[in-house]
Amino acid sequence: MSSYFFEVVHLILRYFHVIAGIAWIGASFYFIWLDNNLQEPPQWKKDKGIKGDLWAVHGGGFYEVAKYKLGPEEMPTTLHWFKWEAYTTWITGALLLTLLYYVGADAYLLDASKSTMSAAAAIAASIASIVIGFLVYEGLCRTPLVENGRGFAVVTVALLAIWTWGLDLFLADRAAYIHVGALIGTCMAANVFTTIIPGQRYMVNEIAQGRTPDSAPGLKGKQRSVHNNYATLPVIFIMLSNHFPFTYAHPFGWLVLVALFINGMWIRHYFNLKHQGQHKPSVLIGGLIAFFAIMLAIAPWSSLANQDATVQIHVSDEQAWNIVQTHCTECHATTPSSELFSAAPAGFVLEDLAQVRAAKTQVLQRAVTVGDMPLGNMTQMTGEERAQLGAWLAGQP
Repeated sequence: MSSYFFEVVHLILRYFHVIAGIAWIGASFYFIWLDNNLQEPPQWKKDKGIKGDLWAVHGGGFYEVAKYKLGPEEMPTTLHWFKWEAYTTWITGALLLTLLYYVGADAYLLDASKSTMSAAAAIAASIASIVIGFLVYEGLCRTPLVENGRGFAVVTVALLAIWTWGLDLFLADRAAYIHVGALIGTCMAANVFTTIIPGQRYMVNEIAQGRTPDSAPGLKGKQRSVHNNYATLPVIFIMLSNHFPFTYAHPFGWLVLVALFINGMWIRHYFNLKHQGQHKPSVLIGGLIAFFAIMLAIAPWSSLANQDATVQIHVSDEQAWNIVQTHCTECHATTPSSELFSAAPAGFVLEDLAQVRAAKTQVLQRAVTVGDMPLGNMTQMTGEERAQLGAWLAGQP
């Protein structure tokens, strides 16, 4: 029952994390689009302090949206804030990180083939890395470099690459990716909490007191909003990455993540330019070409080249079954003996050779070609065993 309770809590947190993330990212996309599409208003609106406006049609009606340069003459009775989308995404993400990578540290956080670090030490390093990473980002945001958009992006991506490489030295591959997402998500949520919302509160209070607010807090908030906007596509990829082990389990998985991070920012740049009326299809096409180039570069060419050699290895059914029983069946059983699962992950049951043959493609992909299974290599499956299993599977009809 403990593993079942674990999975139920996981489902609840994952579900609300995704919902909150959709709401937050949707709001980010919308408001950046809105800001980039504002038109110069007529003079009578300018006289009221309106900086820009736009008209839109949706849901069977017309909408007129106006943005004030500083603020309206008096505050409206109802004012909508956009903050809980960010806070809920971060809170549920932090709880998910705790549940999967701290409570389940042996399976998800650690990789015995990389480090002999204890679970407690790895958890402490995990928390410290996120806190230190956030402090470095926040420190950079308080330097003149933040005013140089391209320079700031280059420096932050370079630091993120070093940080990702460092994590990959001792954390499980999948955990390293998730920790990059946790750091970026923390910085994004902190932008809302420490800069964007306080700047908005300042503007509201000043207008409520009949004073003209300083534009600086609002501009700083907009700057952080742009940072968040460029991070959205990379964060979405990280949220989905656990379904694509060929990325994080690659020998240079940390570099793959950095490359996809840059590519996601570049593709997002195309849409931000487009919203400003600068249609540059070369930016989008370049991003798509770069994506497929990355996919081509990380394809398992070495596995394909060695396929003929592995087929020549003679492996008996008994040897193959011993490998599967040692490294797979603990989790992939009708009633798993592993405390981590109450049912076989992804529905794959490997309790006899017939079932292994039926799941030949999946087993070959995950245990041999990509090599991200067993989870966290808890059973310390060797390269020789993977080669033997691959040879046996290659010989199966």
